[in-house]
Amino acid sequence: MSYRNGTYVAFDGQGEVCPANSDYKYFNTLKMWQNSNRIDFNFVNSHEKTYGVRDSSSETTLKSRLRERMRNSKNILVIVSDDTNYDRGLLNWEIETAVKDYNLPIIVAYTGETSFSYLTERLIQKLPKKLREYVIFNTAKIVHIPFIKDKIKGAISYYSVIGNKPLNSRTVY
Repeated sequence: MSYRNGTYVAFDGQGEVCPANSDYKYFNTLKMWQNSNRIDFNFVNSHEKTYGVRDSSSETTLKSRLRERMRNSKNILVIVSDDTNYDRGLLNWEIETAVKDYNLPIIVAYTGETSFSYLTERLIQKLPKKLREYVIFNTAKIVHIPFIKDKIKGAISYYSVIGNKPLNSRTVY
């Protein structure tokens, strides 16, 4: 069995070729925090644990590589913004695969939010299809947080496939 210490980060690419025009910019923010000498933020990025894929790679090759990354992950961080699409691209496949095949707890980080103490209908409406289904039917281990460095850092270190932290689909951290 592989050593599951990584965090798999998923987000909506919004069908954009330019990363600056999609939620990829938030993934870059995580990497910037990690690489800064002045910011206390560290995580094991599952996307750096395997070979990269090219834009020209087949969907079969891409999904195989993503499965390998999930297999080595302890959790999945899903970045949700106002622009996250309900049903586009691979995001719903990533979420479903992470839960069904690898039993990963989901950390949902909402951009543009500074704090919230419970999951509102407004936040639920931002979720992609598969994640919304998991929340509504309470069929996955999910924690909801604002996209804030200290909240992300705490959730990544606390919630793991290995631990027994009590989670339901509406847990707020």
